[in-house]
Amino acid sequence: MSASQPATDSVPVPSPGRAAGGDDEELVTGFVAGDEACLAVVHQRWSALVHCVARRSLGDAREAEDVTQQVFIAAWRGRSGYSPGRGTLAGWLIGITRRKVADALSARSRRAALVDAAGAALAVRPQESSSLDGVLDRVLVAHELARLPPPQRKVLRLAFYDDLTQPQIAVVTGWPLGTVKSHARRGLLRLRQAFEPAQSPGDGTRPGACAARRP
Repeated sequence: MSASQPATDSVPVPSPGRAAGGDDEELVTGFVAGDEACLAVVHQRWSALVHCVARRSLGDAREAEDVTQQVFIAAWRGRSGYSPGRGTLAGWLIGITRRKVADALSARSRRAALVDAAGAALAVRPQESSSLDGVLDRVLVAHELARLPPPQRKVLRLAFYDDLTQPQIAVVTGWPLGTVKSHARRGLLRLRQAFEPAQSPGDGTRPGACAARRP
């Protein structure tokens, strides 16, 4: 996390008398001030709307879920830029959603290009193949992440790509911190197993194992 982003060792539980029971003005004030309890309420109140807009635009439920998470992460990090005088909080969130949808559509094109590059690497002369190692590694990592169960994939993407701590992931997902830690641990173990050669008593490699790339 950068110095400008909120860093907490624990996530406060929303208080019904404080955030959930307050009016919209109090909720917005608390959100802009950095109250994570208000973030949880904002997420609970508008995540369904954000997800609906994202899914309608993307036509993919999993991508819409990822975009929904990205929207609330971006809103939390950029909360100081929100001004109630320029529109509602819901409208501001939808504006962020449209930008994240555009990013997701661009990412589709980039992923397709990476896959094409990986396929082209099979026809490249040996002396030229080293320049494609970085592209191939990124394709492999993205492929292995996509194979993880959705909860594990979600936690690792929020940690790796969005630089969130486990307590902050708990706020964004609404999961208990212990559940987040469990998904992170299991997901990392599965990735490690995918990229490390599995040893057997025979020739040292189990058939079908995914060996780690080496330079």
